[in-house]
Amino acid sequence: MAKEHLQETIIAQGVKVEGDFVSEGDVTIEGEVKGNVKTKASLRVGETARIHANVSAKSAVVAGVIEGNVTVEDRLELGEHSMVKGDITTMILSIAPGAQVNGMLTMGGGKQTQAQEDVEMET
Repeated sequence: MAKEHLQETIIAQGVKVEGDFVSEGDVTIEGEVKGNVKTKASLRVGETARIHANVSAKSAVVAGVIEGNVTVEDRLELGEHSMVKGDITTMILSIAPGAQVNGMLTMGGGKQTQAQEDVEMET
């Protein structure tokens, strides 16, 4: 049985998408999305990206801004310029110095903890 090859979807810088976005393959966002984003694969949110809705992915690397809840099945990496304004649910979380998180955090199926303070190591 041949394995189906899923393509990557790219929303480039300067592109604005309004409405829910659902994908089976990898997704890279460099532009602006106003609507829920869901992929069964990996999500990469670039430094220029702005997402105004809930996000769901198998794994994710975030360098831009997400204003909405983030649900990641495996590993979520927040880069040094990333900002999440919403609740995060993930198994594994990596936060770089300078990243900002404002919302509730649930990891590994455990209890929620409040992460209201900004994680700002550099200015």
